[in-house]
This record gives sequence, structure tokens and C-alpha cells, in this order.
Amino acid sequence: MNRNILLLEPNYKNKFPPIGLMKLATYFRLRGDNVVFYKGDLKEFLINDITSDCVEKLSRMDNTINWKLRSDKIATYIKYRRKTDIDKIGLEDSAYGILLAPWVDYYKDYYHKKVYLKHPKWDWIGVTTLFTFYWSITIETILFAKDLVKDIRNIMVGGVLASIQPKEIEEATGIKPHCGTLHTPYKDIDEDNPYVIDELPLDYSILEEIDYEYVDGRAFFSYATRGCIRKCPFCAVPILEPNFQSYLPLKERIERTRRLYGDQQNLLLMDNNVLASKDLSKIVEDIRSCGFIPGAKYIEPNQYEIAIRNLRLGMNDRGYIRKCWKLLKEINEMRRLSEEVRTYIYRLREENGLLSPITCTKEALIRTYKDFAPYFEKKYANQKGRSRYVDFNQGVDARLFTEDIVSLLAQVPVRPLRIAFDDVKTEKAYTKALKMSVEHGIKDFSNYLLYNFKEHPKDLYHRMRVNVDLCEELNISIYSFPMKYHPIKGEHSHDRDYIGEYWNRKYIRAVQAILNATKGKIGRGVSFFEKAFGRNENEFMELLIMPETFLLFRFFFEYLGYTTEWRKAMLQLSEEEKEEIMPIIFKNNFTDIDSLTDNLKLKQILMFYKNYRADIADPKSELYKLKQEFEKRNRKN
Repeated sequence: MNRNILLLEPNYKNKFPPIGLMKLATYFRLRGDNVVFYKGDLKEFLINDITSDCVEKLSRMDNTINWKLRSDKIATYIKYRRKTDIDKIGLEDSAYGILLAPWVDYYKDYYHKKVYLKHPKWDWIGVTTLFTFYWSITIETILFAKDLVKDIRNIMVGGVLASIQPKEIEEATGIKPHCGTLHTPYKDIDEDNPYVIDELPLDYSILEEIDYEYVDGRAFFSYATRGCIRKCPFCAVPILEPNFQSYLPLKERIERTRRLYGDQQNLLLMDNNVLASKDLSKIVEDIRSCGFIPGAKYIEPNQYEIAIRNLRLGMNDRGYIRKCWKLLKEINEMRRLSEEVRTYIYRLREENGLLSPITCTKEALIRTYKDFAPYFEKKYANQKGRSRYVDFNQGVDARLFTEDIVSLLAQVPVRPLRIAFDDVKTEKAYTKALKMSVEHGIKDFSNYLLYNFKEHPKDLYHRMRVNVDLCEELNISIYSFPMKYHPIKGEHSHDRDYIGEYWNRKYIRAVQAILNATKGKIGRGVSFFEKAFGRNENEFMELLIMPETFLLFRFFFEYLGYTTEWRKAMLQLSEEEKEEIMPIIFKNNFTDIDSLTDNLKLKQILMFYKNYRADIADPKSELYKLKQEFEKRNRKN
């Protein structure tokens, strides 16, 4: 008997799709189960799911009316319970209207009276987890899953947080999480499961079922290795993947994805330390055999053709109905089509219920395919092709670089090459690895720079400066992304309030304010870097204690002279006065300045730390007028 499977990702923000759930979707579809994936507002999921059941019931009672086309009106009534909304459904259009109305009311009460708690629909629910600071929304999702599953023993909670804090999750939810990966045949999930689930291809179709757009969602995602040979204290990998696997074949999984879901532009490998593999040459050959060689171009396949084909095959009706709706909406808005053509497409969509994803039907999409196909053929014709790249997204280990390794990396179009630079102690190895890579023709680099761990703020500045100077010296591009450390266990693991030994709230907030202006990254350009972060470590340390609005509106407050006044006032402080004011500044709470000190001199300095953003945004304030004059003057210059 086919099971109803629900895969849930909590509604947090993340760049990458849930790879674990995509593997589980493949597994359950191989077994013939009905699979649904959801990420979003949990109440909306319930309403839409109950609406779908209501439509199915009405269709069985009277199939002369396409109730799917009225799904939006049914959903509105179920959600708000207004009589005016049930009237809009048009039940009287059916000869059986008097019999249908009680069923619509049944599904309305099914939601509001929580009847679904007594009659759960789902046979098995999987919940993925991510960072520990997403604790609250993750626990909320697990508790939601408990209400919907027939037997709570058939809830599996997995992923990063689940593996790091299984006891805490079990105490909060009563569900014992699965730790690590699914790699045991005839044990994981089902006793008759012959598959190593962790090595199954990904089901990309589930990403079409939701509104959420992953920043890096359109690529091949895979692993060529698992685990890491290092045991870095800030890292969760030793817990998640304790055993290092040197080689996982890529080609078959990539080719399967290509056949089923269409070609993808780039290849993102999520390996945690790929250079530690003794099989690196085999991995590189796999990558090349999948079409990722220097100079390779990507020609996007006809997405509508693939979606309709997969609809016909019944691969994932829920996902591909939404996919087709999105593609039709996009082509309807193409400016290169004449107004007359766009109007024709719109009317054709309207006549067939294709204006809303909730009213779209598989039958209507297949029926109208030939009408829309010519427009998609034109859209995907005559492509010049886009360069395709390989991204070892979790970074590579500078300490493992050799000439042989770099020569292998140079055989594939790596962009960017992410060389880890988390610790100033690895500077020598990092610099050597970078220069070695440049000698082999690699020009684009990137890395995350961990801060707020055990390093001093000056160490962060030094690493940023190293990258900026290397850009100039070697004529290359390095994008650095300072990343704040959060503990994975213990106090503050469930929030973002952890402060490292050499850091404080003001330092943390100052770095974030500067990064706000640089859009979170540091690239090439010495003058820009020096203006943002200072010309040297001392200037950087001064910026860290500078009033926040002076950092956010740097040029404006310099123009007013406020920054100079603040700097003079700070320089005039005695050592005793510094000892009193600095702890106040470090706490970064200036809502009630009068209560912070009795020293009038210090109070005057602390007034610089007032939040001026509200005044800058208020058209009636003097600061607002000065800001307008400043911007007008800049435009003239």
C-alpha cells in the first residue's frame, strides 16, 4: 500500500536546498509512495492541503463541474469562514448543491476545530534541521509534524541541529532524532530498504512545490567525498560525518539528474575536505566527464518541455503544475513579445484556469501545451551559452596544497576557488596555496573569515588585509566574507548572542554595520577597503568603537564634522575616564544615556552614540534637511 509521505523544511532563510530531503524524496518515490515537500507558513500548508481534499470530495460527488478551478474560493472560505465567501464558490451551479454545502462546511470545521488531529493523514514525516540558532522555528516545525502523523514513531528528524543536539531536541519534542547520514541498507527507515539513501540521486522536482527560492538552487548538488580529516573545535562535521569517505562516484548521479530534470549550469560540491582524498584524480576525471571542463558552455534546456514531459510521466504532479504556472507567468510578462501576443497568452491562461497555481490542472496544462510551446521554443532558441563552473562550496584546505593537487584543480573550471582562512596561524600555508593556484592559471578566489571565536579583532583585520593586498600583488580577485562564530552547543547555541573572549557587543555590531555598507563582502580595491575598515589595525580598532550611525552614514557625518568632534573628544579623555566609558561603549546600549554615568564630560561623548537614523528619515528634522543638501551636493560633484 502506498504511503503518504510529508517532507518538511522549517521556514528559515537558507541558500541551499535540503539535500537530505531530496534524497529521501527519491527513496520514497522508488518505493511508489506519495511524496509532498513543504517549506513556508505551516497554517497555509494546512489550509491548502484541506482545500485539496475538499476539491477531491466535491469532484467525486459531481464531476460535471471543475471544482479545481474554484479552489481559491474554497480556500478563502475555509480560512475565513465568511458566508459571503461560500456564496462565491457557486455550489448552486451543481444539481447536487444542497448535498455539497455540508461537505464544504465539514472541511471548514475540519481546519478550525482541528479535526485533523483526530484523523492524521500522513504515514511518515521527515523534518530537516540546520543551524542551532534556528532552534525555535525548528522545534515549532517538529511539534507541527507530531500533530499530523498517524504514529509519532514515524517522524524522522535529521540534519545538522538534530545531529549536534539530539538530547535537547528529544527533551523539547519527545522525538529522538536521527544523527548523521542515512547509510545503512535494510535498517534506515524500512527493514526491506536495499538502498544507501545517502548515496541516492537528488529529487529536484520537490523544489518546484514551494514558493521559496533558494539563492543557489539551480545547480547540480553532490558530494564526491564525505567527512573531514580535521577536528576543528568550531566545526560540526566530525559529528555529522565522523568517517572520511575518500570517493563517491559522481557521473551516474549527475547524468540521472540531467535526464530527469534537465541540465544545470554549475556543479556545487558540498565536500568538507575534498583535497584530503587519495582519489582526487578520479574525482576530477568524474567532474570532467560530466562536461565541466575549462571553457565549457551551458545551454539552458526548454524548461516547459521538461515540465510537461514529467507531468505526462506522473513524476511529481504537485511540483510540475506549479513549475508550469511559473513559466507561463514569466513568458506572459516577456517584454519582447508584442502587447497583442501577451494579451492572447493571458486570455488562453484565463480560459483554462492557468492564472493561479491553485486552479491549475494537469489536464489543462497538457491540453494547451501545443498552444504555448512555440513561445517557449523561441525563448530557448539561439542561446550563446553561459560559462559553467565548479564550486567546492565548503572550501578547500590550504595545508594540503601540493603542485600535483593544484594541477588537478586547474583541469576543471573552478570558480571561485574557496581556500579556507579561518585562523591567522594558517597565513603562511594560505598564501602559499593561493600563489600556487595563480601559477596554474586560477584567478578567482573566495573564503569565509571566521571571527568572534578565539581570535582578536586585529587578527580579523589582518586576514582581510592579506586578501586585499594579495589581490593587488597577484592581479587576482578574492572575495572575503567575514562570518560570525556561533557555538554549536551550550549557552547561546540557540540564539545569536554569543560574544567571544576578545569581542564585545559594540565590536560585533560595528563589523556588521561596516559589512552592511560593503554588502557583506570584501573584494578587490585598497582605497575602498581602507575607507571601510581603516588603513591599519589601529584605525580598524577605532572604527569598532565609533558610533554606529557614523559608520552607516560615514560620509554624511564626516561632512557635518560630527566624526571629527567625536574623535577629538575621545582623544581628550584621561586614562581614568577611558576606564569608565569604554565598558559602557562595549555594552552598546545607549537608550538611556543619563543613567549610564554621572560624569557630564562622558555624557556629552555618549550623546554621539544616540541613534540618529530616525531623525535622518524624518522630513521634519534638521538632520533630514542636511542629508538632502549633502546628497544634492554630491550629485552635482
